Amino acid sequence: MNGEHVSVADSDNMKSPLLPVVHNDEPSRNKTVVQHLRTIFTPSNCYIALGPLLCAVVCLCARLGGDDTTTARNMLGVLVWIFEWWLTEAVPMPITSMSPLFLFPLFGITAADDVASSYMDDVIALVLGSFILALAVEHYNIHRRLALNITMVFCVEPLNAPLLLLGICATTAFVSMWMHNVAATVMMMPVATGILQRLPSSSEMVSPAVGKFCKAVVLGVIYSAAVGGMSTLTGTGVNLILVGMWKSYFPEANPISFSQWFFFGFPLALSIFLVLWGILCVLYCPKGSGKALSPYLHKSHLRRELEMLGPMSFAEKMVLSVFGGLVLLWMTRNITQDIPGWGSLFHGRAGDGTVSVMMATLLFIIPNKIKKGEKLMDWNKCKKLPWNIVLLLGAGFAIAAGVRSSGLAEVLSKGLVFLETAPYWAIAPTVCLISATITEFTSNNATTTLLVPLLIEIAKTMRVHPLLLMVPGAIGAQFAFLLPTGTPSNVVGFTTGHIEIKDMIKTGLPLKIAGTAFLSVLMPTLGAYVFGTKG
Repeated sequence: MNGEHVSVADSDNMKSPLLPVVHNDEPSRNKTVVQHLRTIFTPSNCYIALGPLLCAVVCLCARLGGDDTTTARNMLGVLVWIFEWWLTEAVPMPITSMSPLFLFPLFGITAADDVASSYMDDVIALVLGSFILALAVEHYNIHRRLALNITMVFCVEPLNAPLLLLGICATTAFVSMWMHNVAATVMMMPVATGILQRLPSSSEMVSPAVGKFCKAVVLGVIYSAAVGGMSTLTGTGVNLILVGMWKSYFPEANPISFSQWFFFGFPLALSIFLVLWGILCVLYCPKGSGKALSPYLHKSHLRRELEMLGPMSFAEKMVLSVFGGLVLLWMTRNITQDIPGWGSLFHGRAGDGTVSVMMATLLFIIPNKIKKGEKLMDWNKCKKLPWNIVLLLGAGFAIAAGVRSSGLAEVLSKGLVFLETAPYWAIAPTVCLISATITEFTSNNATTTLLVPLLIEIAKTMRVHPLLLMVPGAIGAQFAFLLPTGTPSNVVGFTTGHIEIKDMIKTGLPLKIAGTAFLSVLMPTLGAYVFGTKG
């Protein structure tokens, strides 16, 4: 390169390289052997090598018992390899998620076509369609209009700080119900911090209530996004992993529908949300905080921002209509056993992913009436699709199928016979707490992918319905409330500078305990009714 520009003619030449070739003309410096070794044996490279090394140790040394357990042993070795890379992130997680595509065939676990089919099914179609709709909502700034309208309802005069906090948290939770919780946090944090920007900085002579309210708002946004995402299948990848593994392990059973999950997830999320709001009010909204905030926060400020957005355009109305239609179709595909819903018209062939992609396709057909010939969405607007989540989901489904087909599931179930007499009331909270602890140090999706297959075998050993353990394990993986690195949403909140780790621990610990308690009570009661786990 060296300051020269590549001409257009050169860039159009089919024989030219796709990426610019960088010529390093500087003479290489003589390096000692120690320096060379230091560049090779970095922590990252050691973690990369550790994966296949552990796999080799398991494949060569592990004794699982039984006559022919070679395939099961290979599957266990591959699992150790994949999970080591996931936990250390020595290799980017999306790339690690693709490793079953070559590891499973090479180790004789699954044929290439079979493992590849796990990366595209109805659950992943549900993800793709819902994310395209979420991108449309973001592109037309509908989320900001929604947030401002709802917050205005709670911004009463005289100012009530707990009520305003409730409005911000409830809006975030609602948005997170219909799109991934990380996307909801990224969308809502600028709205929340925009409100906080009207408050004076902590360096000025102001009431301590102002700084506490700032902490409450940021904590409320990141935790409300996590809690809201629990209530629907599209709110977080964890729920989708759970549903996909249930379908993979038990293909003869009825799949978990969007409406079925909602009837269980929404009451659970609402209970945890109310506890969250109560904790934030007790810790960060002392008496008289409304009076301290009223000079800086007024309904007219929110109304002015709303007026700056202007009236709703045709494109916004169409996106909302498509989104509302999709939610309606999700909720009515399967209603009850007596009222089967529209899904019965297609004899079970249409799923939630079917309508998700169908409604997303409408966005590429309906004109936006902004520019002639332009549609509501085009492919350039879809470049932010979260392919990392799609690949992680596919890896989870491939692992579930591999554990089952390799015979590793049977080997695990034999090793867990000692749990046969264990009471459910003791196992379920323990499962939730273990999952909630692991998720503080790794991603909630990876935690779910790691634990759910094991929980299925534990449930078989205990002779209880698998969902009675799968659901607590999966939802517990969403209780990453203590550390900034627990989820990307926590990182978004932590980078605002309004909160510290001690604030997260002070709020997150009682919230984690309350969530575990609610889940332990609701799963064997409401969950047994909704999911039919009594049979």
